[in-house]
This record gives sequence, structure tokens and C-alpha cells, in this order.
Amino acid sequence: MYRALNQWTSPPGFYRHSGRALPWLWLSFVAVFAAGLAGGLIPASPDLGQGTAYRIIYIHLPAVWMAVFAYMVMAGSALIHLVRRDTLADIWAEASAPVGASFAVLALLTGSLWGKPMWGAWWVWDARLTSVLILFFLFFGYMALRSAMDDRRLAARASAVLVLVGVVHVPLIHFSVIWWSTLHQGSTVSPLDAPTIHPGMLIPLLIMALAFLLYYLLVCLMRTRCAILEREHRSHWVMELARRKTA
Repeated sequence: MYRALNQWTSPPGFYRHSGRALPWLWLSFVAVFAAGLAGGLIPASPDLGQGTAYRIIYIHLPAVWMAVFAYMVMAGSALIHLVRRDTLADIWAEASAPVGASFAVLALLTGSLWGKPMWGAWWVWDARLTSVLILFFLFFGYMALRSAMDDRRLAARASAVLVLVGVVHVPLIHFSVIWWSTLHQGSTVSPLDAPTIHPGMLIPLLIMALAFLLYYLLVCLMRTRCAILEREHRSHWVMELARRKTA
């Protein structure tokens, strides 16, 4: 068990095994995304109050979930790096940041598109919207801090501390619609309560969430593989790999 785990967590082992997983992740993502999109656009019936405008939820809500998920994965990876000085954990945290920021931007854009017909405005300083905007700034601050330092080790430690401090903001995203008076509707799907959405709408939503998760894993794997080659470009195994590619 330890030997298998060590093969995955070492840069050469991770690069080798992740390369085998990438084609399967691509196929899984395309299939699941197509199923979720079709399920959200065709069988799901219109909402009683919002009509067909609610269908943007199949992009908006998974984007919010994945932005939060990506940040928590970053925080976990940062903690592992600080405790164990694990290079792969630091690389994964760095690879997750732009992907999580992209999810946050997608959540904000789709939220604005949804808010215009519902609220009559593209943007309001609503508690939920503002908390997601702050999450985007946390992603951006992490990336800016890393790029501002020439010393890679110091940048890794400083950005790890920053992302761990930002974890205190994550619960505010969920509880913002509970603690404050807000235009944003309450959570329709929550791990703490039973779903308040019809199963015909819920199932495509969960499928789309799975598709977004597969996309996150897919992009982060590719980014991590590239970062490993960049950091290990002078190591024997990378030189041997380059020799095989050019042979």
C-alpha cells in the first residue's frame, strides 16, 4: 500500500500514471457533460416561477461548487506542503488556482445573466454574489503572490499561508443567504439539508456537477504534468523521457 502510494506521490510516478488516466478522463468528461447538458435542456420541466430561465443553474451552480471545491483542495495541498515539504502538493495547489478562478468567474457571469431577468439588474451587492467575488480575489491574490516572488520555495510557503488564512471565508459563501437579508434564493441543494428541488431537475444538476469535477481533474492533471516537467527538467528521468520522444 505504501509502495503504491509512493509511486503516485513521487513526480516520476505521478507523471507516468496520470498520463494513462488522461484519455479515460477525457472520454468520461465528454460523456457525462453531454448527458448532463441534454438532461438539463430537454427532460427537465420549466420552473413555475422562473420559466426556462432557471436552466442556467446547470452551469451556474456546478461552477460555484467547483470554485469552492478547488479552493479547499488548494488549502489541503498547501497544508500538506507546509507540513511535509511535499513538492507535488505544492504543484497541485498552483495548478488548481487558475482553474478555480475560472470557475469563480463563470459563476459570477452566469449569476449576472440569471440575475438580470430575475432582479432587473446585472449586478447587486448581494451577500452571496459578493462572497463569491471575494473568493475570486483570493484565487487572484494567491496567483499574484506566487508570481511576485523569484524564490520559488519562499513563494510556495507564503502563498500556502495565504490560502490557509482564506479558508475562513469559505463557510460565508454557504451561510451568506442564511445570516443576512439577501436577494439570492436559499440553497436548493445542501449537504446539511434535504434537496428542495424536483428530482427531474436535481439529477441533471448532479450529473453536470460530476462533469465539472471531471473537467477540474482533467485540467489540473495536465497543468501538473507540465509543471513537473518544468521543475524536473534536469533530472535523469525527464532527460530519458525526452530522449525517447525524440528517438
